[in-house]
Formats: sequence, structure tokens, C-alpha cells
Amino acid sequence: MMLHDLKNNTIKTLDNHMDVPYYKPIAKEIEVFEHSYAQKLSFLLKGPTGTGKSRFIEFMAHRLGKKLITVSCHEETSSTDLIGRYIIKGAETIWLDGPLTTAVKTGAFLYLDEIAEARPDVIVAIHSLTDHRRELFIDKLGETIKAHQDFMLVASFNPGYQRGFKELKPSTRQRFVAVSFSYPQAKIEADILVNETNILEPDAKKLVNIANKIRNLTELGLTETVSTRLLVDAAKLIRSGLPKRLAVHVAVVEPLTDDIEIVSALNDLCDLMI
Repeated sequence: MMLHDLKNNTIKTLDNHMDVPYYKPIAKEIEVFEHSYAQKLSFLLKGPTGTGKSRFIEFMAHRLGKKLITVSCHEETSSTDLIGRYIIKGAETIWLDGPLTTAVKTGAFLYLDEIAEARPDVIVAIHSLTDHRRELFIDKLGETIKAHQDFMLVASFNPGYQRGFKELKPSTRQRFVAVSFSYPQAKIEADILVNETNILEPDAKKLVNIANKIRNLTELGLTETVSTRLLVDAAKLIRSGLPKRLAVHVAVVEPLTDDIEIVSALNDLCDLMI
């Protein structure tokens, strides 16, 4: 695994010398992805944070034997960050490919995590890669590059909290095959916790019950609710020997809100359930 930082963007590259990432299929997402890849279609993962979107694409890259380059997008992510730029090296100026250009040339999977957070010029830059052209125009070089036959563009966003200018336009969404991710059924989610952390099954079931109880408390107005990721964190703490109630307090409740009264109420609720 190789990590580097480009103008505050975290770029992560995974090769296939790592262990197979654990992933529990929820529906037909593996089959849909494989068909999309075969037909050279771009892929969009929609759903709340912590529901396995990033793990899924890591799993699929490994399953298909492809290199994966991940860009965590934010409000400063620009097309230049993705495509590349000139840099000064010694006494000369040289061109440095960005992660998008690298993926296009080498046939890697490029995963734009939370694409709606990026600047609008990023969407413009990828347009010609998400239709029949499958090509990238680099204006600073005056070049157009045809995508490698193995290249695939994958993006994700969270429709639950995107608002206003951060929402993906319909014209952009329609350039992707899209799959919605949500929280798994209770049994599947408990199986995920057991496989991820080796926590005892009864404890895994209790954590899932807590999560579903909080998820149903819509009147709390939480921006985000309990994700599977938070449950995995709590399970790891429990497995390491931290008292169960304390593990739930710090790994599940506290990350959800800073409202003291809501935190207190949720802690009391969780204490009754574990």
C-alpha cells in the first residue's frame, strides 16, 4: 500500500499483494459491478457513511486483480489535483501526472470518494471518461489520452447529508451505473462484526440491536446515525478488553453528536441494552 498527499488530498494506492479484504455481499452488487466493468461503464456508490462503500470497491479491485487508486475528495479538490501539474525539479520544470491520469494510462480503478464534495471542475474533467469517448483531455499539455481498456471510474457520495451545491446533478448521476448501499439486515451486520473483529456472536447481536434502536430514533435529528463502521470500532474495543458499556459510549454514542443531553440519553439507552 502506498500513501501520499497532494494539496491536502489523501491519495491511497492499493495493489493486490495484500490479503483479500473482507466483504459481505448485501444484494447483487458484486454481479452488477462485474457486468459494469465488462461493459466499461462508470460506477456510482450511493449511501450513508460507514455502510461499506469503500470496502466494497477495495474488495472488487482485489477480486478482479486491478490496482486501486483512491482520492478522498473535499471542497478544495480540483481537476488539477486529479489530472496533474508542472513541478520544478532541480533546474527544470517537469510534468507530474495526477491520480486520474495515472489510472487512465495504466488501467487502474480510480475511486473518487465523496465526489460531491469536490469542486465543479472535477465533474467537468471526468465527463469525457464517463461516456462512449472514454478519454481524458489535459489542457495544460494540449493532449487527449484514450483510457486503457482496464480503466474504470468509480465514485461515491452520501445523498443523506449533501445539500444545495454539494448535491450531484441528475446529468452527472446519469453517467454512472448506480447502486445504493444501506445498513445490512441484522443477521448480516452481526456476521460482519464477528468476521471483522472476532467478537462473540451474542455481543455482536447486542451491538446491532443498539444500532437499529438508535437508527429508528429519527426525532433526535442526528446528521448521521450509527454506521456499521462505528459498530466495528466498538466491537474491537470490547474484544480488546474494554468494558462493553464504555466501548459503546466512546465508539458509538460520542461520535454521533456533541449535544450533552442527547449523549446522556443515548448512553442510558445503550446501558440498558448491553
